[in-house]
Amino acid sequence: MNDYNYGSYYKPPKRRGIFSYVLVALIAGIIGGLISVYIAPTYLYGKIIPTPAIYSEGQPSTMNSVTINPVEGINVVAAVATKAVSSVVGITTVQMERDFFWSRPVEGVGSGVVVNSDGYILTNSHVIGDGNAQEIQVLFENGEKLQGNVLWYDATLDLAVVKVNASNLHVAELGDSEDVIVGELAVAIGNPLGLDFQRTVTSGVISGLHRSVQVNQYNVMEDLIQTDASINPGNSGGPLLNSTGEVIGINTAKIQTGEGLGFSIPINLVKPILEEIIENGSFNNVYIGFTGSEVQIYEVQMDTDLPADSGVVAIEILPDSPATDAGLRSLDVITHVDDEQVTSMANLRKILYNYRIGDRAELTINRDGNIRKITVRFKEF
Repeated sequence: MNDYNYGSYYKPPKRRGIFSYVLVALIAGIIGGLISVYIAPTYLYGKIIPTPAIYSEGQPSTMNSVTINPVEGINVVAAVATKAVSSVVGITTVQMERDFFWSRPVEGVGSGVVVNSDGYILTNSHVIGDGNAQEIQVLFENGEKLQGNVLWYDATLDLAVVKVNASNLHVAELGDSEDVIVGELAVAIGNPLGLDFQRTVTSGVISGLHRSVQVNQYNVMEDLIQTDASINPGNSGGPLLNSTGEVIGINTAKIQTGEGLGFSIPINLVKPILEEIIENGSFNNVYIGFTGSEVQIYEVQMDTDLPADSGVVAIEILPDSPATDAGLRSLDVITHVDDEQVTSMANLRKILYNYRIGDRAELTINRDGNIRKITVRFKEF
């Protein structure tokens, strides 16, 4: 963490000897040094940046009892790691991989973070084989290993929730990814390159926000947090933490051709999903009820021009769906859901995670060049 030295002007009184000047300058230098180390770093562009600190712990299952307090000689990264490391777990999986005429077991290793003391663990979807892992083991800091069961996963978002039969676990404190700013401290904890390097701590800064990464030919992950904190295979599913030890993201990907190019999924995206899973044991997605495609892709595939430059085009409207009830038609282009702009099918799916069965949303559509608004009510179908 950098020290920010704010200088001050000192004008000595007249008729004092050289010893007085030296003495006053020495005292001013000591005071100025204390100010620069312990006060100046506290504020940066209106955001509070904590001074070197260690955490104090209450009941291990109570997130709000864990705070960071100043302790001499302990830097911020050490404080963050000490606060959060017990909530980070290792995840090992066995998945059957088909190879020509037979199948063989393939082992995988990733990371996860405890988000509820009763055994709820957040990780990446690809860590649990996008739901295809036949065996999942969760390894805790004390060496205990428990079987994990998948409650929910989404390969498009690359997020999953795993449950173990346990209670009174050390829980990570979730932060607000909307408050993240470029340049602030970022700390990653995970299991890079396997369990031989469990709970490795790396640090850096937030390098960028709202990044998009093409993970395969069908999926672009959007709105990611970029960091130069070292992220390697095995770190997937582990937390990205801020200077107060709060989880602001789930580490998911690294650009292999460059150094210091790691990416995390903002924690705010999964908060409503976690709340419903912990409360009800599962999460029910809402759907509009159509098959569609991005405007640009549809225009290339069909060799045609649509009246909208961006959005998703409805190709087939599913019967007895919210789309049918709302009057959505084939070749309508959805550009907004309420105030959220729709840019892709993945982006639309992400927006819909904020809605529940029974909720209503206003769709802005482009129909033959005319802008219309229709209301959709989400229901089970």
